[in-house]
Amino acid sequence: MKIEFFKYQGTGNDFIIIDNRLDLFDKSDNDFIKSLCNRRFGIGADGLILLEEHDEYDFTMVYYNSDGNESSMCGNGGRCITAFAKFLAIIKHEATFEAIDGLHEAKISEDEIVELKMKDVYKIVQVDGHSFLNTGSPHVVLHHPELESLDVATFGRAIRNSPTYSAEGTNVNFVKKLQNDIFSVRTYERGVEDETLSCGTGVVAVALSIHNDKESDANEITLNTKGGELKVRFTLRDNHYTDIWLIGSAEQVFKGEIG
Repeated sequence: MKIEFFKYQGTGNDFIIIDNRLDLFDKSDNDFIKSLCNRRFGIGADGLILLEEHDEYDFTMVYYNSDGNESSMCGNGGRCITAFAKFLAIIKHEATFEAIDGLHEAKISEDEIVELKMKDVYKIVQVDGHSFLNTGSPHVVLHHPELESLDVATFGRAIRNSPTYSAEGTNVNFVKKLQNDIFSVRTYERGVEDETLSCGTGVVAVALSIHNDKESDANEITLNTKGGELKVRFTLRDNHYTDIWLIGSAEQVFKGEIG
């Protein structure tokens, strides 16, 4: 049986997205999902996303990393599936959907700029002198003055696999300050096991840790990734971060059939 797929990207973070409202895709075949994400022998992507029915909200988002395993929340994936839902005419300009970390709201403009509301963040801790927090996925944030020449894959992999961050590991973000409200970011993603061009939950973690560490007093921060520009807007209220919005473009690249 042939399955139609769509390829989307959000600031270079790319995904295979499948309309699985009829529940035809075999979610138990992790090796197949991994093969689809393979960049040499498959379609190629940082992850695979299924759009499924929901009894109460617009849809359900099910996300798999490129290693074939179901993963924690993906911010750029959430923005891309919102654009896909608009393409399918499930939504017009606003969406409410459920992901693995709970309920999300999203807004999409005519020019495909997607704003995704992220989970509240109640705790940012210091681990080995670096910020560690969960924005739907776990992230450590490190400042590095020579970001452009940094071997992110090597250094990121070592930190990702450190026993400090539990058996599941962590995503790793390297940051350089450009202005009060503008920072450059490079991210090593677990599950992809390499640097990606962009990471949505990663830039949210960076923005909040920057504000928490008083590196910036802005409540909207621009993050320059290798794949493009993202913005994170938030409010600090009662000692936790709320009204967190991840903002950036999402684009359909191509579509095809598998099987």
